[in-house]
Amino acid sequence: MTQSRTAALFSSLSLRVLLALAAGLIAGAAAQMYGIPGGTGTIALIEALGQLWLNALRMTIIPLVFALLVTGIASIADAAATGRLALRAVVVFALLLVGATVYGIAASQGLHALWPIDPEGARLLLAGTSGDTAVRESVGGGGLAAFLTSLAPSNPIRAAADDAILGVVVFAIVFGFATTRLSARLRQPLTIFFEAVAETMIVIVHWVLRAAPIGVFALSLGVGLRAGLGAAGVLGHYIALVVLALVGLILLTYVVAVVFGRISLGRFARAVAPAQVVAFSTQSSLACLPVMVERARDRLGVSAATAGLVLPLAVAVFRITSTVANLAVCIYVAHLYGIPLTPGVLFAGGVTALAISVGTVGLPGQVSFFASIAPIALVMGLPLEVLPLLLAVEVVPDIFRTIGNVTADLAAARIVEGREEAAETGAA
Repeated sequence: MTQSRTAALFSSLSLRVLLALAAGLIAGAAAQMYGIPGGTGTIALIEALGQLWLNALRMTIIPLVFALLVTGIASIADAAATGRLALRAVVVFALLLVGATVYGIAASQGLHALWPIDPEGARLLLAGTSGDTAVRESVGGGGLAAFLTSLAPSNPIRAAADDAILGVVVFAIVFGFATTRLSARLRQPLTIFFEAVAETMIVIVHWVLRAAPIGVFALSLGVGLRAGLGAAGVLGHYIALVVLALVGLILLTYVVAVVFGRISLGRFARAVAPAQVVAFSTQSSLACLPVMVERARDRLGVSAATAGLVLPLAVAVFRITSTVANLAVCIYVAHLYGIPLTPGVLFAGGVTALAISVGTVGLPGQVSFFASIAPIALVMGLPLEVLPLLLAVEVVPDIFRTIGNVTADLAAARIVEGREEAAETGAA
């Protein structure tokens, strides 16, 4: 399937899922007022259908995350090994990702302090969720000793079965780096195997997401039945807080570009504007690549060699909004359930968000939403049952995710070019 066809598919799917969410809430509210044929038996059947769809998504998490991390680390190692410029780009990406993660935690917590969730709306929304909503023990909640112990699972298979996702992530990272030390004869088939595993899981996720309108309708009908339309306000509040966190990141990216890219604010803003327009309309960083290369060379003073290497590499391995938006979702879920977020829990979530961002780059938004957020939520001890409702309204935050990514890609290209110029000047 081509990139354009994939984008069109998921754009249409986003609209259908959003309509299914609205239809489920309205139908549930109507059933609350006027009753539903079959009574509790019909309700139980509909909720079981929604839970089945959610479980179908959850069953792909462990193999997909593991395979994506192994292949992602291999691709970054291969890119860094191609030369000094590529290595410098990878270092810039890594530093920007770490900074974005710290910002994401601070921004989301600050937004909740300034604009907290309406307690009544939260109660109504959670009253409509079904299934196992028990709060799990987070790896960051047991102190430093428990956190350190969780980093190296004695049995990775058991860790996967117990949803001890941080241990699985660490094992996948170690495994991925270990594959880079193998000879090409051994490394290539192993990498191909995990690429095949990841692609197979993505195919399954595509199949499950085709049924997303049905699954989301079933889940939202249960919410509407118990909460009426009172849950809609919480969903609007969720969209606003995630978008505000992303807008803050975009503005911060301008500052980083000016300070470290040694360029004026006006020049950078004018250069990135056309790429941002394409990002808004397509919600695809890959579709923005041609205009990004053109603007970097003609407007940002980036050499053809740097633009031709850094920008495709950025699209392939760098997604700065991933950690910010994914942590914003998880922190919102925590506040929704009233789960305390200790420094240890936030640190564990941040580390996992960083690692997951490496593996899920390049996946369509509907696929990457659950694949990237569910592992972070599990590490932080958060229930997953509300995520399908948040997935249904992801179409709005996804626009700002893409705008933030292309802005950061161009900023990174300018920063790498500046570092390259400095290195050449020093060498002369």
